[in-house]
Amino acid sequence: MKFGGMVATKIDDWQMFPYLEELGYDCGWVPDSQMIWSDCYATMALAAQNTSKLRLGTGVAIAGTRLAPVTAHSIASINKLAPGRVFLGIGTGHTAMRVMGQNPMQPTAFRNYLRVVRGLLAGEEVEYQGKPIKFLDRELECINTEHKVPIYVAANGPKVLAAAGAYGDGRIGAGNEPYGLLSKNLDRMRRGAEDVGRQLDDGFHTAVLTFACVLKPGEKLTSDRVIDETGAEVVSSLHFWYEIYRQRGDDDFILGEVRDIWDDYKNYVETEMPEDRRHQILHTGHCAFLPPAERRFITPEMIKVSGGFVGEPDEIIGRLRELEAGGLREIALLPPIAVARENFKDFAEQVMAKY
Repeated sequence: MKFGGMVATKIDDWQMFPYLEELGYDCGWVPDSQMIWSDCYATMALAAQNTSKLRLGTGVAIAGTRLAPVTAHSIASINKLAPGRVFLGIGTGHTAMRVMGQNPMQPTAFRNYLRVVRGLLAGEEVEYQGKPIKFLDRELECINTEHKVPIYVAANGPKVLAAAGAYGDGRIGAGNEPYGLLSKNLDRMRRGAEDVGRQLDDGFHTAVLTFACVLKPGEKLTSDRVIDETGAEVVSSLHFWYEIYRQRGDDDFILGEVRDIWDDYKNYVETEMPEDRRHQILHTGHCAFLPPAERRFITPEMIKVSGGFVGEPDEIIGRLRELEAGGLREIALLPPIAVARENFKDFAEQVMAKY
């Protein structure tokens, strides 16, 4: 099992990445959300210059906000600074697109996007919008495609899972997937690979974006510390559920144990957030801080269904071992900014050190 730290992208806090390296984390993931955080590639350049072992990558880059050749060029530029320890996490765009009132990229377009990026990063000429393209003037050595940049695809739906198998070197999922769902998604990616003549082997990377809070003996989920360390991530589940509800037109997918919280949250959104600005307001604090008005939604039931690793050390380790047996290879933790250092430190000392 590998352990990653995902950091809300703040360019003047690039020191977080040497800190992750010092704590023993394997990877540093840098999110890409242009209306909220700093630029991921500028931040990653500083991280690359100030680390020596930490693997660095986007967590995740958004296909809808950059042309495929631009994404390939950007990550290949970082690979010039940290050759061989760079990866590209890439997705269709949830928050980054929705906060502009736009929808994520459609699966067919995303599949083609991955084809172009994969080919360019392999140093190949590819067809792009009816024309052949390739990286030029390579003798200048401005980018690095000689050292492989693995592509980890953010995938949950069946079509994107198939695309991840066809063109990815790994997959990052959202939330702590149960063993059965993890196995089912791996099968979908294997079939996607077979459709293009590939075969996924043990080197195919499987990661999950999640959060954690190591409980102290006897500590309850209602404690202020637990809410401070999990609240921003938990309420992001509600943000996402609202987007799915708006898209589908029904909320039948909401679990019964949090139905009362969901109904309260839905009423809050529809009475407190003007519809013409709702796309801007809904994702306030996205995984970085908990808006005070939304603290009341962080209940023990919501913490449990949001899929984080919240428990005493032995409990968390047991869950990790079960998921590793099911095929998971990395967890990437994204804590709120204000408590990130202590959250990463607690997890490193009390879970990673014993794993």
